[in-house]
Amino acid sequence: MPETAQNVDPRRWKALIFIALAQLMVVLDATIVNIALPSAQKALDISDGNKQWVITAYALAFGGLLLFGGRLADLWGRKQTFVVGLVGFAAASALGGAALNSPMLMGARALQGIFGALLAPSALSLLAVTFTDAKERAKAFGIFGAIAGGGGAVGLILGGVLTEYMNWRWTFFVNIPFAVVAAVGAIAVIREPAESRNPSKLDIPGVLLATLGLVSLVYGFTRAESDGWTAGLTVGLFVAAVVLLAAFAAVESRVKAPLLPLRVVTNRNRGGVYLALGLAVIGMFGLFLFLTYYMQMVKGYSPVKTGLAFLPMIVGMITGSTQIGTRLMTRIPARMLMGPGFLVAAVGMLLLTQIDLDTSYPLLILPAFLLLGLGMGTAFMPAMSLATYGVQPRDAGVASAMVNTSQQVGGAIGTALLNTIATSAGQEYGKTHAATAKSPELLLVQSQVHGYTSAIWWAVGILVVAAALAMAFVNAGRQDGGPAATGSGEGAAEDAIPVMAH
Repeated sequence: MPETAQNVDPRRWKALIFIALAQLMVVLDATIVNIALPSAQKALDISDGNKQWVITAYALAFGGLLLFGGRLADLWGRKQTFVVGLVGFAAASALGGAALNSPMLMGARALQGIFGALLAPSALSLLAVTFTDAKERAKAFGIFGAIAGGGGAVGLILGGVLTEYMNWRWTFFVNIPFAVVAAVGAIAVIREPAESRNPSKLDIPGVLLATLGLVSLVYGFTRAESDGWTAGLTVGLFVAAVVLLAAFAAVESRVKAPLLPLRVVTNRNRGGVYLALGLAVIGMFGLFLFLTYYMQMVKGYSPVKTGLAFLPMIVGMITGSTQIGTRLMTRIPARMLMGPGFLVAAVGMLLLTQIDLDTSYPLLILPAFLLLGLGMGTAFMPAMSLATYGVQPRDAGVASAMVNTSQQVGGAIGTALLNTIATSAGQEYGKTHAATAKSPELLLVQSQVHGYTSAIWWAVGILVVAAALAMAFVNAGRQDGGPAATGSGEGAAEDAIPVMAH
């Protein structure tokens, strides 16, 4: 049944401010540290072989524990888990900023990942259970989707400013005011529906299998990037991931209170969203990586100028999410926003395959960034809403965690896969053009740019596949209220999405 005026939380829009602030902190942290890493490496005398662990320690803890964090949110209550995640993330950030050596920094990054795994799914699930009116849900997810999509680019800008004008430690310390304000605000204004909790006992075998399986998968892609795809450790990690995750699926189909109820992922629409989002993130992560290198190493931009260059993409994402997605989500089916959105982003990515040593930013990179942002913002917003739309309230935490898991695994795949493609294409270009090169230095830069464009071509294809998957699998109708919007009813909530197709 639709909500009545009596049980609508009057402070829900204030709650959105603090939920969005926490989400921004988590998302920008994924890229802000990348900008500061060279400075931190030099200051703490971290070897080239160990520097990846500053990124990997966070990725493994965050990616491996997301499902566990989502289940704890359902069990403990999302507000409590949200606040604990914020306080822990702030403490871990303070530890990272004060790091005296590399083990201390890497330990802080792992702690950030652990508390981030509590924070991210509880934030999204709080949004899902707080905003159940269709039009209000569209506005709330529009804002949330813009932050989720654009936060990485904000991290590049903020990281550049802090690194250039202060020092690398502030890329950690900056999280503290975000977390404190969000935690105080959450305690004051967030009100979680009491009936939305899931009091079932924790599925310990599921927790262990899911965590170990996801850690093996994420770490496998990390090792593939550094050691190669056929290295013994890489293959072993992938095999272990397949075995552990298959065992996890088998256990979840048999236990009474599973960590991840299979009804969450076997729903056609949610499954399609998870697949499409994961693929889209593969392309986006690779893009941030290559264009950051391109603008700094080829174009000679400073860290601040590099970050500011991404600003049009953020503007495009905010426009696509809040002006297109929000306005149309209750009028047309989600696939009609997701599919075309990913295709518009693919066109923007296609423009970037034309970059060379003297590419004009205003004539090529700027319009490409605008298209990318517009397309991704339009697609991300209904996708994130649909991922939790119609799910039973007691499953909102794990459904939200699956959104974050698909993005985290997609990011790990994107970084490893596209970097491998770029490296091999660049090396091949260097070999075939060595005889005609004007200078070794020029050849090196030309090889790098060729590698970037080769990888971006792959990213274009991946986005086209994401669009096709969204159109093929997502068959939900308009997200315009009814049982699916409120999540009321045991069977109705799970069945409402497919039958609403128009």
